Amino acid sequence: MTEHDAQHTDQRDPAFSETQGAAKETHSEARQDHPQEAEAVQENGAEVSTDVTPAGVPEAAIPELVIISGMSGAGRSTAAKCLEDLGWFVVDNLPPALIPTMVELGARSQGNVARIAVVVDVRGRRFFDNLRESLADLDSRGVTRRIVFLESSDDALVRRFESVRRPHPLQGDGRIVDGIAAERELLRELRGDADLVIDTSSLNVHELRAKMDAQFAGEEEPELRATVMSFGFKYGLPVDADLVADMRFLPNPHWVPELRPYTGLNEEVSAYVFNQPGAKEFLDRYAELLRLIATGYRREGKRYVTIAIGCTGGKHRSVAVSEKLAARLAAEGVETVVVHRDMGRE
Repeated sequence: MTEHDAQHTDQRDPAFSETQGAAKETHSEARQDHPQEAEAVQENGAEVSTDVTPAGVPEAAIPELVIISGMSGAGRSTAAKCLEDLGWFVVDNLPPALIPTMVELGARSQGNVARIAVVVDVRGRRFFDNLRESLADLDSRGVTRRIVFLESSDDALVRRFESVRRPHPLQGDGRIVDGIAAERELLRELRGDADLVIDTSSLNVHELRAKMDAQFAGEEEPELRATVMSFGFKYGLPVDADLVADMRFLPNPHWVPELRPYTGLNEEVSAYVFNQPGAKEFLDRYAELLRLIATGYRREGKRYVTIAIGCTGGKHRSVAVSEKLAARLAAEGVETVVVHRDMGRE
């Protein structure tokens, strides 16, 4: 690592999240019942070949595997979250001895678990010693696997741990640098075996996600998923809203006696709303704005967006507009869910 790798990190380091939380404990018990390496044996005078794949499971069903490891504070959690957003089945802090069992379970899922990512690190303590044996077992089964190793300079790692005021998992009674040195030694061989090494010393979280996308998203642009939520301002803003639009500039169907009992799901209410001046124009321009925003969200690695559409009570205008907007997004290929938070509360 060069001296340049340890610079330019002042505003970027806190993005890497595994230094911010305590280690997750794995409490699962699993029986390891793995076939041995294929070899020809003699049984009653006949030559029999033992199978390396799980019984009754076609070789094509064995899932693809990515093992994420690297230095604590280098961005393992961010890398794992990126793969999860890309549709991978992600397991954090799985004891290495259980990786072949995880792959076998995925092979028996009838294609429902085609890609598995496992985060393996020094939080596993004594289990980490079993990793090389597990990798050899996977190789004997013909499992397609890759190792992604997250690296970072000592200076960057020290700043990240100090910024969240947490000890390094291996520092014990020593200093943070002592824990980093011990971890580097422990991971030395694994780093040498890695298929992809990413130095995050000068990367922020968005840049790391972009690198993971480039490696694992394929040719397709990362998918964006949208939740369109209607709500009533009198019940408060949705706390999880990324974008908020106010429909109170349109006349309220509540004051039309024959429409008051119904909701925005009613065709007559919806027609009333969209016959008002500015309603259709708003829908067209807001959908155009969302296309622009969606492009930026994908570029920055954001996969989920909540679009809140509000009116006074969350019954008429916001519901009607949410339905139309969601249909527009779905027609443009955005996976969309509609939620009417306050409908029925009045």
